Amino acid sequence: MDILFDIPVIGLLFQLVAYLVQILPSISPVIVALCTPIALGALCGFMNERSGVVNIGIEGMMLLSAFVGWTTAVVINTAVPDQEPIRELFGATPALVIGLVAALLTGLLSSTVHAWLSISVRADQIISGTIINIFAFGITGYLNLLISAASPQSAGSFTRYVPPAELTSLPFVGWLAKALLNQGPIVLAMLVMVVVMQILLFRSRWGLRTRAVGEHPKAAETVGIDVIKLRYRNVILGGLFAGLAGAWFTLEFGNSFQSGMTNGRGFIALAALIFGRWTPLGSFGAALLFISAEAIGIAVRFQPPTGQMADLGSILSGIPSQFWTALPYLVTIVVLAGVVGRSIAPAAVGKPYERESTG
Repeated sequence: MDILFDIPVIGLLFQLVAYLVQILPSISPVIVALCTPIALGALCGFMNERSGVVNIGIEGMMLLSAFVGWTTAVVINTAVPDQEPIRELFGATPALVIGLVAALLTGLLSSTVHAWLSISVRADQIISGTIINIFAFGITGYLNLLISAASPQSAGSFTRYVPPAELTSLPFVGWLAKALLNQGPIVLAMLVMVVVMQILLFRSRWGLRTRAVGEHPKAAETVGIDVIKLRYRNVILGGLFAGLAGAWFTLEFGNSFQSGMTNGRGFIALAALIFGRWTPLGSFGAALLFISAEAIGIAVRFQPPTGQMADLGSILSGIPSQFWTALPYLVTIVVLAGVVGRSIAPAAVGKPYERESTG
């Protein structure tokens, strides 16, 4: 291995590969956690676009849910201080649980608005999503100045589940068990939902009808499927995923709200959806890919290459932190540029549906 590391230029590449293999077990829980809002946002987009409705308002829905969930939890925690966790489960206090419910309801409400504009009003779906984004950034930024800045209390956050040491110490698979299980409730819920939605899409009557409505709504209507009702239901329920993603920011990953804290994750979620070919598992894999770059930047800061890989360590440590922050977005652009024209969207996506008159 030393010989490979000493090869000019190419040796650095070998060092990088060895470094990534070395740090993967330690950063894998971070990668899974950080990809959660992207994966949940992609599930929201999946529910919309598989039904034929474009939704670029995921970013705004996540931001609204993050703010409402956190504000609700802080208000409850202030009104009833010194709350005890509910059965010691994920450190869930009544304030956190009520805040989570508020975030989910916010996601549902914002999705209902988008569904009404896109399906009933038949407004331009891109404009509808843009309105939600602009409104979310404006109202949360303004209210954050009035409420959050003047009331910096915290309602705490959900804690992680600690898997048994016997499981995480298993050879070869122990690190994977830790990556998937050493997480908070929202991350664990995301992992379950990805698998469940993948199965439902291809192995259930709902999935068959959803795919039919997204591809050929008129044909679906002729065999008795209520296209309008199905689109409404799927778009509104998709808001639950956006609400859960918003709650992750302020109730699990952190315990405070900052203006614009979603930081473009909703748009990366749409990119993950496209790269994942409009499937839950594919979108989850894309989310892992996009966020891995940011996780590597975190690893370089806290666990830089040393010893035989000291040359690589000096190079990586000299890269500005802003580069690692921007890297997920650069990876997203590069990956999307490579799949444009290869990933085929549902045929009816973005096209308002109007029932033909029966005369």
